[in-house]
Amino acid sequence: MVSPPHEAMHRIFQHDPGLFSRVSRFLGVDIPTPVKATALPTDLTETNPVERRVDTLLRLETADRGPFLLAVEAQGKKHPDKPASWAYYTAYLWTKYRLPTALLVVCQDHATARWAQQPVSCGPPQLPTLTVQPLVAGPHNMPVITDPEEARADLVLASLAAITHAAEPDVGAILKALSTALRDAPEDIAKPLIEFTAQGLAKRPAKNLWRNLVAVDLSFYKSYLAEEVRKEVRDEVRDEVRKEVQDEVRKEVQDEALTQGEARRAAADVLAVLAERGLTVSEAVRERIGSCDDPEILSRWLRRAVTASTAEEVVAGA
Repeated sequence: MVSPPHEAMHRIFQHDPGLFSRVSRFLGVDIPTPVKATALPTDLTETNPVERRVDTLLRLETADRGPFLLAVEAQGKKHPDKPASWAYYTAYLWTKYRLPTALLVVCQDHATARWAQQPVSCGPPQLPTLTVQPLVAGPHNMPVITDPEEARADLVLASLAAITHAAEPDVGAILKALSTALRDAPEDIAKPLIEFTAQGLAKRPAKNLWRNLVAVDLSFYKSYLAEEVRKEVRDEVRDEVRKEVQDEVRKEVQDEALTQGEARRAAADVLAVLAERGLTVSEAVRERIGSCDDPEILSRWLRRAVTASTAEEVVAGA
């Protein structure tokens, strides 16, 4: 079954074909920026009933090196049959289009990347005949982009960096830089990158962090992802946490003005995010959050709650 990370790792190159030339410098090659790119059919099936389909296929044209084909394969784990499939893809495409054919494999873990980089020959050792050695992009060579300005300079590359580092310790900082950079991006640019990143993270722990960042840092943004996280926070977590908070503060806020009601809801949101992240909240911290009636302070605490290591960090220094 095709998984969301699988789709994100190759479809991002369909979204921005020029991404390959920018990625290539991290792979030890220099591919000029294409002046034209065309998405080609991915079905490589012949007249026999065996279906073969490459993930993404692009025809790229450069100013000084002429056109070439780029086949992009997303690889989630080692598979002994894949090198033979890749050999078929490249040979078939070369034969069909009579164009130089490059193969890029995108991975999310070091072991798969090392495996994919190994050259594989279809002939015996003394007669290699056809050798396949794809370019591989993964956590071992994709940049760790933790500076919002660097992310803003190339949002698509920053999204790919987040996807390929989905299981790495730095993924939180990468996602924070990306969400910060996307604040200023037009919706038509931000929307597909938000969704690509969410797909690429799939069920990994970083997916929850990204969903929270979208809900807080990109609160202006309306999409299924943003609405989903807000709905989950309210429906799955907030009922239990909010009831506890409301029980504690109801006596003080029952007859208060609308601003105090907003503060109560904001306090519940802060506690809900902390609960969603699995952080321990002491009674002292819970009391401080629940008793705060300043919407500005609560808004600041809500942003901190997304990335703070402890609940105490959220309320430190007000």
